[in-house]
Amino acid sequence: MNSRMASLPHKHLITVDDYYRMAEVGLLAPDARVELIEGEIIDMAPIGIDHGRAVDILNRLFVRAVGDQAIVRVQGAVRLNLRSEPQPDLALLAPSADDYGSRQPAPADVLLLIEVSDSTLRYDMDVKLPLYARHGIPETWIVDLRGGELKRYRVPRDGRYLELDTSSKPGIARVAALPEIGIDLTRLFPSS
Repeated sequence: MNSRMASLPHKHLITVDDYYRMAEVGLLAPDARVELIEGEIIDMAPIGIDHGRAVDILNRLFVRAVGDQAIVRVQGAVRLNLRSEPQPDLALLAPSADDYGSRQPAPADVLLLIEVSDSTLRYDMDVKLPLYARHGIPETWIVDLRGGELKRYRVPRDGRYLELDTSSKPGIARVAALPEIGIDLTRLFPSS
């Protein structure tokens, strides 16, 4: 080992259980906007007006469209493994007998994850998207508010998605896991 490698600091990564214990003992404020990614606690960006609007629209559209066929979770946790529990802006989950009252949803429960990006596009693309692909999330959408595009990623394999569909006028969109349901996204991007 060379001297440069020996001088690099060592990260102390935590587990999801450590993360929850930190919250229980007050090391994390109850209203802290953080998520656990690859063992590191990451601050989440504040929710701006455009971001809030987009999440509200998506929530309303998905709740109406899926009915009892899925659970729509807004800005809630999804446990990917022992070191990652992100909080996507919207998760479409398979129905659960107890509505996930006894555990956090896992990758096998996820039909779709959506990240709404205004100031976080690079992080969502470079960190969260590959994380989701590595854990087999079947479909991820990134709503690029600044670019005015919906990016839909499908078919995860080897830490990346093999299919990408991008649209600045998404119209009726379909989730691969629920192809019979169309979501009208014409209002997602405000007209200029």
